[in-house]
This record gives sequence, structure tokens and C-alpha cells, in this order.
Amino acid sequence: MRLSIEKTIREIAHHIHQAERILFITGAGMSADSGLPTYRGIGGLYDSQLTNDDMPIETALSGEMLATRPEVTWKYLAEIEQTCRGAKFNRGHEVIAQIEQMKPQTWVLTQNVDSFHANAGTQQLIEIHGNILNLHCTQCDYEETVKDFSQLTLPPACPQCDSLVRPKVVLFGEMLPFEAVEILYAQLEQGFDLVLSIGTTSVFPYIAQPILIAHRQQIPTVEINPGQTHLSDLVNYKLPTTAANSLATLWQYLVN
Repeated sequence: MRLSIEKTIREIAHHIHQAERILFITGAGMSADSGLPTYRGIGGLYDSQLTNDDMPIETALSGEMLATRPEVTWKYLAEIEQTCRGAKFNRGHEVIAQIEQMKPQTWVLTQNVDSFHANAGTQQLIEIHGNILNLHCTQCDYEETVKDFSQLTLPPACPQCDSLVRPKVVLFGEMLPFEAVEILYAQLEQGFDLVLSIGTTSVFPYIAQPILIAHRQQIPTVEINPGQTHLSDLVNYKLPTTAANSLATLWQYLVN
């Protein structure tokens, strides 16, 4: 039987006070309160429907599509960037950064490419899917960080060698960045005292794995998500609420 939301938040706050090492895992739902739509799940930008090019978003945003039809991939990268433009981190991102200040061995593993965690002040951050505003040439050493895509000609060409430029993000079918994976598994090897999954459907194994490891080791686990995921019945605490509101309330219990 599930606890009430208030009692659940109170118990999560207790676990945070007791923990030394905490892992937050965040997905698109973390940024939904900043006005960014998720891609799948409640309020999804491409939920159960094809793109305007009659293909799943996973096909449009794949490494294979970038290699063969870069104009298609860049069309949807630009659409996603447009949804981020002008938005900023929300109270939920701030709370996670404040918890890191309170508990210096706190880490954030995020699927999001919007920079909100970093902008909110999180230091120990693993951007496992990269950052959409960091660009690089597919052939030479050209790199650039842009404010947005408004000044780009799509698909953009490298000013040094005229080859295709792309964001430093992981497209479907591509390998995860080695450095980010190395940091993640080094931290998992040290272990965590509390693992919280926020705003993610946890469909990728490397996103679900920390919760599964903690579950096997009987380490407290939390899921904050208004929808149901395949991890919802495994976690110790389930909050069927949005990220920002839950975390704002949680902070009040932590400081009072």
C-alpha cells in the first residue's frame, strides 16, 4: 500500500538527511515544468505519432539518418532546440543543486541536453546524451558553443573545411560518450545510499540500471513521475507528481 504524498516526501527527506552519496537520474519530465515538452509519455512532443516526414522521431534523430539525409535530422534537432529557446531551469533543478551543496557527494545523471542542471548550479553532472548547443565538425577539429540555432543555415557546414557540423548529442543508434560512461560506472562502483529517478520513463538500460542495482542491494529508491514506468513497482517510494512541485516541497522538509 502506497503512502500519502506528504508522508512519502517526509520519508524521502529523512533518507536524504541520512545519505552521504545520492544519485539523481533525470529525464525530459525534469524540464517539463520549464515549458519543454517530453518526447514520450504524458504531454509528449512525439507521443504515439509520426513526425511530419512520416517516420518515428527515433528514425529522424538517428546517426544513420544524419549520415544519409542530414537535412532531416537537423530539421528535428532545430525543432527541439526551438522548444528550449528562451526557457530556463526551474525550481526542481535549483533544489537538486542545493541538495548537492548540502550533500557534496551528490551526482546527477541526466538524459537532457538542455544545460538546465549546469545553469542551475549542479557541479557533479553526467550529461549522458550530450548538450545540444555544443557543435563540432564531423571531419575536422572545429568546435563551437552557440546560444541557439537561430543564426545557423541548416544543415550547417564547417567554416574550416565545409563538412557537416552536428551537435555533441547522442543520436539514436550511436554510442554513448566514453568519458561520461566512464564517470558513471566509476560512481556506481563506489555505490550510492539513495537513488532518485525523476521525469524519465527509464527505457534505456543505462538509465534504469542504477535503480535496479540499488533495488537488489536494498538501497532506498525513489521515482518521481506522473506516469507509470516499468520501475514504478520496484522503487521504495513513488511520487506520481511533477518534478518541480515535488522537489520544492521536499526542500521545505529538508530545511525545516
